[in-house]
Amino acid sequence: MAVVFNISKCRDFQLFGKIVNRVDTDEKIIALTFDDGPLPGATEKIINILAQEQITATFFLTGREMEQYPEEAKKLIAAGHQIGNHSYSHPRMVFMSYQDVTNEVANTNELIRNLGYKNEIVFRPPYGKKLLMLPLYLQRNNMTTVTWDIEPESFSEVSISSEKITQHVVAEAKSGSIILLHIMYPSRKVSMDAVPSIIRELKAQGYRFVTVNDLLVLAVRK
Repeated sequence: MAVVFNISKCRDFQLFGKIVNRVDTDEKIIALTFDDGPLPGATEKIINILAQEQITATFFLTGREMEQYPEEAKKLIAAGHQIGNHSYSHPRMVFMSYQDVTNEVANTNELIRNLGYKNEIVFRPPYGKKLLMLPLYLQRNNMTTVTWDIEPESFSEVSISSEKITQHVVAEAKSGSIILLHIMYPSRKVSMDAVPSIIRELKAQGYRFVTVNDLLVLAVRK
């Protein structure tokens, strides 16, 4: 079981298909990604922050919340941000049947398309967990699994303040990194508050922010 557990949580390996947790590049580019939502209030706030900093980001949204708040998702699309699939109901998809995986992913893809999103849709597993049926489905449907290499909120000593989150991200950042943050819920206020300083400090180091799809294009070129 230890082997199964390690495979299920691995950020840069899965049994089938393509998985990306960062891109190997010398160019100082980095992807800022947000999981969950959309939710009223937080969606507008993060759109305003990103607009002020003149960058685009990638949002991995759940189907259930897009159904509840379609106008919020449309605002993200209209602002030019990338939309990714984060499942419909945010379950752990490790021992899920192929049909249940299909329902979670396909229904959410349909919602994203119906909201007007035209670009490639990539998938981020809830909790970063996957094993057999999920990677198999994604491979058969030519979808890329996107994880991350910087996750400040996973460290209790870091997630307690926006300053510590910023310090962690800046210290861990490297060319081609994918940053994971959760900012949609009130319980994640410190993460939301960290976003402007993360952007400014990384910009000061010469980084340029791109979407995950932009990183994937670069990976293909290499």
